[in-house]
Amino acid sequence: MTRQLKGKTPRRHPPKKPSSNQTDPVGVYCRVRPLGAEDEECCIEVISSTTIQMHTPEGFKTNRNGEYKETQYSFKKVFGVSVSQMELFEHVAKPLVDDLIRGKNGLLFTYGVTGSGKTFTMTGSPGQGGLLPRSLDMIFNSIGPYQAKRYVFKTDEKNSIEIQTEVDALLERQRRDNNLSVPKTPSTRLKADPEIADMIKPEETSKSDGVDDDSSYSVFVSYVEIYNNYIYDLLEETQEDAIKPKWNGGGTPVRQNTELIPPQSKILREDQNHIMYVAGCLEVEVKSAEEAFQVFWRGQKKRKVANTRLNRESSRSHSVFIIKLAQAPLDADGDNVLQDKNQISVSQLCLVDLAGSERTGRTGAEGTRIREAGNINQSLLNLRTCIEILRENQMCGTNKMVPYRDSKITHLFKNYFDGEGKVRMVVCVNPKTDDYEETLLVMRFAEMTQEVEVARPVDRPICGFTPGRRHRNQAFKDELSRRLEERGGPIDPDMPPAANTLILSLPSLPSCELTDPHDDITLPRLIEALENRQRIKQMLIEDYSKTANMMKPVLQELDTSLISKDNFIQEQNGKLIEKDKIIQGNKAEIERLEKKTKMQEHKIDILQKTTKIFEDDKRSLQHELETREQRLQRELSEKRRMEQRMHGVISDTQFKWEKECERRVNALQLEMQNKLWVKDEKLKQLKAIVTESKTPGRPEPPPRQTQPQPLPQPQHQPRSQRPSKEDRLPPKRSASPSPVPTTTPVRPRHRRSCSAGGEKWVDHKPSSSMDLGTVLQPVIPNAIQVSAPSEKALSKCDRYVLTHQEVASDGEIQTKLIKGDVIKTRGGGQAVQFTDIETLKQELTTVPRRKRKSSEGVSASGDGALTDVETRCSVAVAMRAGSNLGPGLEHHAVTKRRKP
Repeated sequence: MTRQLKGKTPRRHPPKKPSSNQTDPVGVYCRVRPLGAEDEECCIEVISSTTIQMHTPEGFKTNRNGEYKETQYSFKKVFGVSVSQMELFEHVAKPLVDDLIRGKNGLLFTYGVTGSGKTFTMTGSPGQGGLLPRSLDMIFNSIGPYQAKRYVFKTDEKNSIEIQTEVDALLERQRRDNNLSVPKTPSTRLKADPEIADMIKPEETSKSDGVDDDSSYSVFVSYVEIYNNYIYDLLEETQEDAIKPKWNGGGTPVRQNTELIPPQSKILREDQNHIMYVAGCLEVEVKSAEEAFQVFWRGQKKRKVANTRLNRESSRSHSVFIIKLAQAPLDADGDNVLQDKNQISVSQLCLVDLAGSERTGRTGAEGTRIREAGNINQSLLNLRTCIEILRENQMCGTNKMVPYRDSKITHLFKNYFDGEGKVRMVVCVNPKTDDYEETLLVMRFAEMTQEVEVARPVDRPICGFTPGRRHRNQAFKDELSRRLEERGGPIDPDMPPAANTLILSLPSLPSCELTDPHDDITLPRLIEALENRQRIKQMLIEDYSKTANMMKPVLQELDTSLISKDNFIQEQNGKLIEKDKIIQGNKAEIERLEKKTKMQEHKIDILQKTTKIFEDDKRSLQHELETREQRLQRELSEKRRMEQRMHGVISDTQFKWEKECERRVNALQLEMQNKLWVKDEKLKQLKAIVTESKTPGRPEPPPRQTQPQPLPQPQHQPRSQRPSKEDRLPPKRSASPSPVPTTTPVRPRHRRSCSAGGEKWVDHKPSSSMDLGTVLQPVIPNAIQVSAPSEKALSKCDRYVLTHQEVASDGEIQTKLIKGDVIKTRGGGQAVQFTDIETLKQELTTVPRRKRKSSEGVSASGDGALTDVETRCSVAVAMRAGSNLGPGLEHHAVTKRRKP
C-alpha cells in the first residue's frame, strides 16, 4: 500500500559533487568504566587494545544446554579503566579537529546504557576535561593568531555565513551593544564558574599543524537538545524568563506578567546546499576556549536531567553541541579579509551526548519519566534501524529507503551518513553484571555500525593567491616602523600625519655641544639655524593663514550643506521610524503567524502519527483479509476438487453397482432356469419310469425305490452277485442339473472361457507362469499377450485379464483369471477396474472300487454322482467374483445307453 503524502514544493536536485569512490568505515571505539566497588562482579574483560570479552554472569544461561557463553567483540580501539581523558582525546577527537580546521565536517557521539559514563567522556570534570573542552582548546590554540575581528563573519537565518568589512563589523558591534534584546556574548574577562574551572592542565594543551596562515578564522557555537523528539535551543535566553507584556496600539498591556514562557521547539530545515540545520537556533561567536566553554556550560545547566534509581543525574534528552568554523582567505595585500562570499569555507564539528537506553523496570521510572524513557528508546531504535538499512544497502546492493525522518536525531545527521564528513562513535560500557543484557545489545549495535561505510569528503579548492601574504604584510609594517624611528625618532601616535610631515621637512639642528668657553662658532651656527627655522615657520604660518582664509567660505558652504543634509536626514529618520513601526507590526504579525504555523505543524504531526497508526491498522487488516481470501480460495478449490472426486467416485460406484446388479440378475435368472430344468428332467424321468413300467418284458423296479435315481452309487459286491451284461439296464440320464443348462457343450479338450467376447483383451501372463497341461484352458481370441502391461497396450484394448497362479490349501496349483475393464483417467492415462475372478483348479481323485449297481446304493439326492473317468473329466470349477453361489458342476460328456 502506498502512503499518500501531503503536497509539498518539489525538491531541487542537489548539486553534483566531485565523485569520490573512497570510503571510510564508521570509527567505533569502546571505553570501559571502572566499577563502583572493588568486590563487585565484572562481566567485561579487556583482552587486547582492540578486543573485549563478555562473561555471562551467574543467573544468565544463554545456551540451551545450560552452559555459559563467552563472546568477543572487536573495535578500532578499546580504552580500559586506566586510560586518561587526554589519551582518549588523542585517538578519537583530535583527528576530527584537524579535519575541521582543514574545512571538513565531523560527527562524534557517545552511545551506551544509562550510567555508563557518556557525559563524563564528553564533558569531563575539573582537571579531567572531556572531549568537548579539549576540542575547543585545540581549535583556539591553533587559530588564535589568525582570528578575524568580531562580527566580520556574520551568520544569517539560512545556515550560511556573510562577510563584511571591519568598519561594518564595528558598527554591528555598537548596534548589538546598544540593543538590549540581543544577548551579549560573555566576556573572557569574567570570572569562570568554579564547576568548570581548570578543566585542562597547561601541559595537556594541543595544537594543529594544518592552519592556513593566509586565512582568517571565526568560531560560532550553538547548543540544542532533543527532548521527547522535539528540538529546543539551550542558549535561548527567554526560556526561563518571565513573559514580557505585549502592548497594543492604545498603549495598554495585552496580558499580565504572571506566567513563564514555555520553551519553543525548533524545526529542521534544509539549506541551499541540502545540509540539515536547526532553524532559529542561536549561534554565538566566541574568541577563546574559555568563552566557548562558558557558553556551553550556560546551556548545560538548562539541559533536562532527572534522578533515577541507576543514575543520580540521568540525561533525559540528547544534547548536540555544534562548533562551526568559518574561514576566508586574505586579499592580495594580506591585510584584510577578501570580500567574496564564494570564498568562505564553513565546516562544523557536532559533539553529541546521546541519552542512555534504559528499562523502566530497573530505573523505577513513573509518570513523565516513563514517557521520557519511551521516547529515548524509540529514538535509539530509529538510529539502529537506519544503521541496519545502510549496512544492508551497502553489503547486499539493495536500494531501500533509510528512514531518517522517523526521528529528529537521525534526520539532523542525515548528511553525515550520506558522505558529508567523518563519523565516529564512542561506546561507553559499564562492566556491572546488572547491565549485562543492555550491554549485550549495545555491543551488537556497535559491531553492526562498524560495517557501515561513509564516503570520504573531498578537499576544498585552494585559493589562487600567492601564499605567505600575511607574513609579507607584517614584515613590511615592521620595516616601515624601523625606518621612521631611524629618521626622526619615535613618532607620536596622537599627532596628525600632516604635522609629522611638516616636522620632518624642517632642517635638522646642528650640534649644540660646547667644549670651549671661547667657542664662537657653535652658538652663531645654532642661532642661524633657529632663525632659519623661525623664518620657515613664519612662512608656513602665512601660508596657513591664507589657506585658512580661503577655506572659511568653503567651510561655511559645507556647514550650510551639512545643515540641509541634517534636516534631510532627520526627515528620513522620521520616515524610518514610521517604517520601523510598520516593520515591528509586521514582525508581530509574522510571530503570530509563526506560532500559528508551529501549532498547525504540531497538529499535522499528530494527524500524521494518527494517519500512520490507521494505515498500519488498515495494512494489517488488509493483509488479514488477503490471507482469509486466499484461505477461502484454497477451500473453494479443495471443495471443487472434492466434488469432482466425489462425482468420479459416484459414477464409478454407480457403474460398479449396475454391473453387480446385472450380474446378480443374470445369476438369479440362471438359478431359476436351472431349477426349472431340474423340474423338467424329474418330470421326464418320472414319465419315463411310468412308461417303462407299463411296457411288457421290462423287469419291475425294486419295491423300495420310490423315485428314479439318475446315477446309482456303485457298491462293492462279490463278482458272483454282479448282474450279467445282458441283464444290466441302460444307464439313465443324471437328474443332477448343470449350472448352465442353456450352454451348448463344447469339445472335451477345449472349454470356452468367460473372457471371450467381442472386446479386445490384454492377456497378461507373467513369464513365471507354469504350463499345467490341464484339459480345460481359457481361449481368448483377439487378445494382445504381454508379460508386463504397458500404457500403449492398455490404450488399444477394452478389457484386461491377469493369469495368476498360486498353491491352494490342498497343495495343488490353481490358476486365477482376474478380469477387469480398461477405463480412461482424467489425466489422459488408463486405469484398470477389476470386476471378475475365474478360478481353474486341477483335482486328483481316487478311483473307487467297482461295485454292483444296486437300487439300495443309489443316492436319493438329486445331484447325482461321478462314477467314471469320463464323467469326472467333464467337470470344471467356475465361479464369479462376488457371487453368493458356490462352484457349479458342468457335464460336457455324453452318457451312452447300454443295449439290453
